[in-house]
Amino acid sequence: MTIQVMKVPDIGEGVTQVEVVAWHVAVGDLVQEDQGLVDIMTEKAAVELPSPVAGRITALLAKVGDTVAVGSDLVRIELPSEAWSEPPAETTSELSSGPRPEHVPLEPVPPEPALIGKPLASPSVRRHARSAGVPLVDVRGSGPDGRILHADIEAFQGAGSVAAPTAPSLQSQGLSPVRKAIARKMEQAARVPHYSYVEEVDVTELEALRHELNAQWAGEKGHLTVLPFILRAMVCAVRQHPFVNAWYEDHTQQLTLHAAIHVGLAVQTEQGLMVPVLRDAQSMGLWGSAAEMRRLAAVAREGRAAPAQLKGSTLSLTSLGALGGVVSTPMLNVPEVAIVGVNRIVERPACVGGQVSLRKQMNLSSTFDHRVIDGAQAAAFVQAVRRHLEHPALLFIDLERETASMGGT
Repeated sequence: MTIQVMKVPDIGEGVTQVEVVAWHVAVGDLVQEDQGLVDIMTEKAAVELPSPVAGRITALLAKVGDTVAVGSDLVRIELPSEAWSEPPAETTSELSSGPRPEHVPLEPVPPEPALIGKPLASPSVRRHARSAGVPLVDVRGSGPDGRILHADIEAFQGAGSVAAPTAPSLQSQGLSPVRKAIARKMEQAARVPHYSYVEEVDVTELEALRHELNAQWAGEKGHLTVLPFILRAMVCAVRQHPFVNAWYEDHTQQLTLHAAIHVGLAVQTEQGLMVPVLRDAQSMGLWGSAAEMRRLAAVAREGRAAPAQLKGSTLSLTSLGALGGVVSTPMLNVPEVAIVGVNRIVERPACVGGQVSLRKQMNLSSTFDHRVIDGAQAAAFVQAVRRHLEHPALLFIDLERETASMGGT
């Protein structure tokens, strides 16, 4: 019997350990080469590890929720042989539970997750179950491959199988790799001498234009939110004030200005805040950037963002949407030196041409690294963003100028 040992791979980015999130196989399963075996969570993203060979699973060497080091043994796989016509002599797992089947068929039979191995559930669902006092092994999952969802926990409680706790319980638990990475990033950002600058923007004309464009083109090109317009205004403003599209390196005390504008988009996920990168924003139009924003937000929330999609941003954009509040103080995404925060749009009375009328107003709350950007410079950049948003025709005029300068039509 030949056994192939699959180890936790080195996926780069300085990652030294990973968390096991979900197993897609059980001991005794037959697997094909490149078949997904396990989901792991790094400090950057969730990654599915495929099988390096075809064979039979003989051991799973880590439990869901375990933190394991890069290079550690993770799965043992028996390679195909003539002896497979007989029951396997040794198919044990240090982590499997329940009796071993008398024989294993040559064709894989999908296990019922609630009965074999660990129940399939995301970390947030497991926390939900723990806080509710619900044992996951008793819950039948309604998700793909029997995965347990939040709704399954609530349905189980509603059936009266488990009494809800009468008072909140206190418990101690470690942070996930993603949460640890966020904590380190916030500590690093907090050490930067920074300041925030808030400006009110009248987006009445912009909203009218957006409504008209969506009415005419949403079905064909997709719906436009306000964010692609803000992204476009930032690109236009960077051309006039390139110092905001930069990195400042502490250890070298060097400021690097970037020609390409790679915008980090703050996205809230179940695992925590992630910042996928929209690359070369300077070359995108409204609908192109809108589509890319939707795609990046989806892969981040689904835990499918590759490490390469989460690095290399030169300037960041963050928005809380309807929860945006009136003012915020965004944290820098170091080594970047600037971040633009979007607050919610509200109607306020304003004086326009000597007349008071209701206008749609929005605050931009932006933060800057004071070591390399002075207040006047920051104000000039934000005012350029404001000008393009209050007079949205400038967004398209500047785009035409850029296309002409590049030899376009």
